Formats: sequence, structure tokens, C-alpha cells
Amino acid sequence: MTTRPRTSALSLHRELTAIWGTPPGWGRLQAVNHTVIGKRFMLTALVFFAIGGVLAMLIRTQLATTQSAFLDAAAYAQVFTMHGVVMMFLFAIPFFEGLSMYLLPKMLGSRDLAFPRMSAYGYWCYLFGGTFLVGALVAGVSPDGGWFMYTPLSSSTYTPGINADVWLLGITFVEISALSAAVEILVSILKLRAPGMSLTRMPVFAWYMLIVAGMMLIGFPPLILGSILLEAERAFGLPFFDPNRGGDPLLWQHLFWLFGHPEVYIIFLPAAGALSTIIPTLARRPLEGYEIVVAAVIALAFLSFGLWVHHMYTVGIPHVALSFFSAASGLAAVPTGVQIFAWLATLAHGRPRLSVPMLHVFGFFFVFVLGGLTGVMLAMVPFDWQAHDTHFVVAHLHYVLVGGFFFPMMAAAYYWLPHIFGRQSVQHLSHAAFWTVFIGFNLTFFSMHLTGLRGMPRRISTYPPEAGWEVLNFVSSMGGFIMTTGFALVALDLLLLAVFGKPFRRNPWGAGTLEWAMPTPPPAYAFASLPEIAERADRLDPDALGPALAAGKGYLGAARNGWMEVLGVDMVTGRPQQVIVLPKRTILPLLTAVATGSFFGLLLLKLYWLAPVALLAIVALFILWTRDCGLTSDLAELPIGHGQDLPHHYQSEKPPSYWAMVFTLAADATLYASLIFGVFFLWLSAPNWPPGLGIPFDVFTCLAGMAALVVAAAFGQARLSDTGRTARNLCIAALAYSAALTILVVFLVDIHGEATRHAAAASIFAIKSYAVLHVSVGLILSLFCFWRVKCGYVSARRNLDLRLARLWHGFTLITGLIAMAFPFILKLLTDGAGT
Repeated sequence: MTTRPRTSALSLHRELTAIWGTPPGWGRLQAVNHTVIGKRFMLTALVFFAIGGVLAMLIRTQLATTQSAFLDAAAYAQVFTMHGVVMMFLFAIPFFEGLSMYLLPKMLGSRDLAFPRMSAYGYWCYLFGGTFLVGALVAGVSPDGGWFMYTPLSSSTYTPGINADVWLLGITFVEISALSAAVEILVSILKLRAPGMSLTRMPVFAWYMLIVAGMMLIGFPPLILGSILLEAERAFGLPFFDPNRGGDPLLWQHLFWLFGHPEVYIIFLPAAGALSTIIPTLARRPLEGYEIVVAAVIALAFLSFGLWVHHMYTVGIPHVALSFFSAASGLAAVPTGVQIFAWLATLAHGRPRLSVPMLHVFGFFFVFVLGGLTGVMLAMVPFDWQAHDTHFVVAHLHYVLVGGFFFPMMAAAYYWLPHIFGRQSVQHLSHAAFWTVFIGFNLTFFSMHLTGLRGMPRRISTYPPEAGWEVLNFVSSMGGFIMTTGFALVALDLLLLAVFGKPFRRNPWGAGTLEWAMPTPPPAYAFASLPEIAERADRLDPDALGPALAAGKGYLGAARNGWMEVLGVDMVTGRPQQVIVLPKRTILPLLTAVATGSFFGLLLLKLYWLAPVALLAIVALFILWTRDCGLTSDLAELPIGHGQDLPHHYQSEKPPSYWAMVFTLAADATLYASLIFGVFFLWLSAPNWPPGLGIPFDVFTCLAGMAALVVAAAFGQARLSDTGRTARNLCIAALAYSAALTILVVFLVDIHGEATRHAAAASIFAIKSYAVLHVSVGLILSLFCFWRVKCGYVSARRNLDLRLARLWHGFTLITGLIAMAFPFILKLLTDGAGT
């Protein structure tokens, strides 16, 4: 097969636009293009930011004076809870996900992300999940236990309505979007780079996002697990957090902060990546210490997972453990400081332009450094004991997150909005908007440091006149309204930029990164042809590269078969390995997200008998995604230009979907490890252990289930020899999975009553339920592969479906064997504890 001859840059543009573009009108619901999805993420996040800002103003109005009657205690609890939920889950993380989706393919020299439909599905889940949460606030049934939902206050005993269920189900729904984005970003950075762009040549923003995506993959599963366990306790009486039945409220804190502390760095690091891109451009000098900065970010990522007890100093942690976590918390300042000094050195050695983005960079330095200093103070156990749960902690959090996220993101907005809209800022309001936000912010939160030091607790709706906090609170509230005015000016200024800004041709900042080597606003296909990178990708010449790539002089410089083609490269060296053909636009991601939202909605309404129907609809819709994926015949290698030929990704060894499965299983394994950790934590620390009741255990059931799993994995792992034998093996694997599923379900039905009486049996129930889910997916994959074999999608060269299923079968075997044997293991532990 040969590429179609190229006629002109204009005809190439038209051909690629027809392939990659999104149709107008209702066709926009089919959009999967990374530019469209990235902009949708950012715009939706800004809408949620506005909602969170209004809630913040309600809080400051309530606290401006003593004994205020503006909000009653119940309404105030919902407002401050939803303020935290909106800002942490619906604004900060989705905004940088959108920015990353928009920028990364352009910076990496690709045309799109690895899984465009998954990006669209993630967006719709985020939109529907966020609407789910905000709609509950409008209806007066939003969560009211704080954005952290500490148990036992969030248990059914103390929160009997659906308020807590809204948080647990809504956050789990939203986190589907976050995990899909993490896998998308990881695979795209590692596999979809321009030829020649090795890891050491990547732009520094890609390094930051690679590390952040890995942190999301490991950090979010504990929160999802905690949410599932707490909802299971509330809905079905499984006592994971009830101390009267062998549970422990501290288990929730451990699971939550295993997510919560890394999340602070997950929010900060994308902003830091933007700074590491913007500062060198505005300083007109490459980033100082590129390699050291990358090493510092990696170190910070590792440290962030060892600091979760930083938030739990006052719950009774042993002193030795406190000293360890305190030292680790202080140590986190070192890699953060390395980045700050690298930025300062870049500015000092360069010739900075005092533009609007640079103004926000200076605002970041001032605010974030102050927040870092108070963070070091709170890392010290004696001080934290005094300031814990006071407004000092609230002030520190906002100095770190607003300073570490908002100011860099505003710098990023003024820097990259010309790329999005093709217009430069007129800057009439830009300076006034910045100073209004900056002054209002410091008035608001510096005063809160003082009220915290004077003993004002968090989360109180009123306070007595004799407390002496009224003047400082009034100053905070006035500062809040000034800051809100500044945000309104920023929004107006950005709107003016988009509508009335000055048009420009290319690269107004004189940057050295690839996103400026394309027309602005960018076309749907990003690059008409893909570049070859021979140096670090922040030292390029976009002005020279752009016209050559637009004329089709790079790789994939012609349209072929109506395919959406990108190149897949070696993860380390950037050597081209495969031609990746992406799936086209479709409405299926939207429909799948609707079905997913219906599942969570049915759970919220307690219609548990209908929820499996929604689950089956989700599975059916995901299977429909594959109708136009794959090949029904073997292809010769495809020419990509410059005399090179590469295989279609379905005929290559490790295409993006292979790595997506690997990373998905890594997140899955993290959730499973968190579940095992939770059980052992209860065994070691929870009251009322060992259980008075026996541990439910049946040797025959255990051995029969293990045998069924071994058979399923053995036949599911079988290599392709001929299609008939492969189909037979897949049928045997499906039958074995059916047997294992039957054994597990019967066991769960038998122990359900015991599982509601003690956390030991509930833990077994949870681990067996995990196995049920994975065995069910193994059964579906076996039947799916059988169908693909019979339809001609599988051959000796086209066996990707089988290889993906083999990864799942192996993982299910390991976790399933543990689940089958777990009652025996727990019985040994509890019997030993009882002697």
C-alpha cells in the first residue's frame, strides 16, 4: 500500500480536516478530538470554579460578623462541604487535565492522544458527575460532612439521609474521569511522540505530566476503595468503619489521605510544569538544570506517598511513626526548593519580559513561598498539635493551592490563550485584574492565619463576640469580596482577549516548543505532517518548522484511506515503531457516560435491583466501541515518508492499548493492595478483634474455586495456533470462569448475614466481591475474544485482542487465588490473636 501523492498544502489541509474535524450542530456531541475535549474540560472546570467561588462568598458572608443568621448550621455545613468538593474535585484536577489534553499532542509532535474516545468518555463522566453533585446542593441534599467525609460522622447513624451517598457516589463517578485521563496521558506521552524525541529530549511540561499521571494512577484508587467501602456500610450494613462491630473510623482517614496528600502535589505539579515552560520563554533562556528539575519532580512524587499521616498527627499515632512522617514532610520542601531555585536562576541569567504572564509568575513566588513556610511549620508535630483544625490550616491550604495552582494557571492562560484563539491580549484590564486578585487574596487568607493562631476552629458557622475574632474575620470577608471582583475582571479580560484580541501569525512569545509550529487557532489534525526531533524539544525553531510541516514535508505527510494516523515510538529512544490508526468520532462515549451516570443514579435512589441492568448496558456499549476497531486481514508495512515503512499498530508487539491495560492493572492492583492493607489494619488496630463469630471458611469451595481459576487462566492464556483450537480454548476458559463465578456468588450469599455482624466477615465479603467483578470481566473478555476470532479479527499477526485478555487473565488468577485463600489466612491470624 502506498501513500496518496501530495498536491499542495491547501489540499492536504482540506483532506486532513475532513478526516479529523468535528461536524457542526449535533455532530459536536460526537467530538473526540483532543483540542475540543481539552477546551471543554477547561471551560467546564472554570464554570465549577465560579460556583465554588460563590459558595466561598457565602461562607465569608456568614463569618464576617459574630452570631450571624445569614445561614443556619445545616445550610452552612452543605455550603462549606461543597466549596471544598467543587474546588478540589471539580476544578483543580479537571482544569489541568484539560490543559494537558489540549497541549500534550501539540508539544510532543503528535496529532492526538492515544485514546480519543476515552478522553470524550472521561469528559462526559466529569460533566455528569459534577452536575450530580452541584444538583444535590440545589436540591438541599448535598454532602454536609466536609470534603473529607470523616467517619463515623458520615455513617448512616449520624447522616441518615442521602447527603453522604451523594458524595460517595458522585466522587466515585468523577474519579472515573480522572483515572481514564491518567492512563490516557501516560500512554500518550510514552508512545505518541514525534520521531527522534527520546525521553531526554521531551519538553519539561511532558515530564511533569508523565509523573503526575503516574501519581494519579496510584493515588486515586485508595479514595475510590474507601468510597465503595463506606457506601457498602451505609447501604448494606457491612461494618468496615463501625468500632462496635470490628471496624475502625481511622481506616477511612488512612484511605482518604493516601489519596489526599499526594493530591496536593498532583494539583501543584502541572502548574509547576507550566511555569517551567513559561519562565524560560519569557526569560529568553533555556531552563536551568533541566535534568535536576526532572529528578526533583520524581523525588517529590515518591515523597508525596509517604506523607499521608501528616494530616493525622492528633489521632493517636505512635511517636516513632510521628517522627518519621514529620521528617518526611519537612524533606518534601527540598525538591520543591530545587524547582524554585531553578526558576529563579533562569530568570537571573536571562532577560525577563515583564508581561502579564510574568506578573502572575511573581505573584506565584510570593504566595507559594509563604504557603510553603507555613507548611514546614505544620510538618512539625508540636506546632501541628496547636494549630490542628484551626483557620491557620485553612489559610495554609489556600496559600499553597491558590498560590501553587491559580497564579501559575493564570500565567498559563495569558501565555496559551493566544494559541487557542489566535489572538493576543490587549491587556487593558490585565494588570488591574491581577492586583485586585493579589491584594484581595492576601487580605483574606493572611488574616485567617491570625484567627487560627488565636484559636478559631475550622468549619464553625458562628462564634461569640468575646472570642475576639470579629475584626479579623471582617477583614477576611472584605478581602474575599475584593478577590472575587478581581476574578470577575480576569474573566472579562480573557473574554476580551478571545473576541477583540490582536491577530498574529505564529509564535508571539518566541517560544522553542512545538505547539507554536502550527497555525493558530490550531487545526483539528494539529500537524499536517509530523516532525523529526534531533534536539531537546524546548530549543526548537517553530518559525522554521511550521511552514515545512504544513507543506507535508515531515512524516505521514499525506492522507491515507480516511484513517486518523499517528506514529507510535519506542518509549525511551523515540524511534518510530508503528502506525497507530485512531478510532473516529462517535456518539458512543456520550451514551456510555449516560449509562454510567444511570448506574450511579440508581444506586443513589436505592434501586439496587435495576442497577445491574445499567451495568449490562455499560458493558454492551463498551463492546460497541470495538465495531470499527481492528483489521480483518493482514496488511503489509505502511510507508510513513522519508523512505521508512512501519506495521499497523494491530500487527505490532506492544501498541498503546497494551500499555493502557498494563497501567489500568497497576491502578487495579493499587486498589487491591489498599483493600488488603485495610483488612490488616483492622486486624491490628480495630476494637472487638478477634471476632466472637467464627471466620466463614470452606476447604472444598476454596479448592474448587482455585481449580476453576487456574483452568480459566490456562486456557485463556493459550497462544494462537489455529482459529478453531483458539475458539475452543476460549470456550473452555469461559466455562471455567462461569464455574468460579458460581462458586463465589454462592459463597457471598451464604456469608452475607455474618458480614453484617463483624468486619472480619465483611472483609472477606469485600475481597470475594472484588474477585467476582474480575472473574465476570474475565468471562466477558473470553466471550469477546471468541467473537473476534469467529469474525476474522484475529490471526497469527493480528492477535492483540488475545494478548490484552491474557494480561487480564493472569491478573485475575493471582488476585482470585488470594481471594479464595483469604478466609483461611484471616482465620489463622484471628485464631492466633485469640490464643
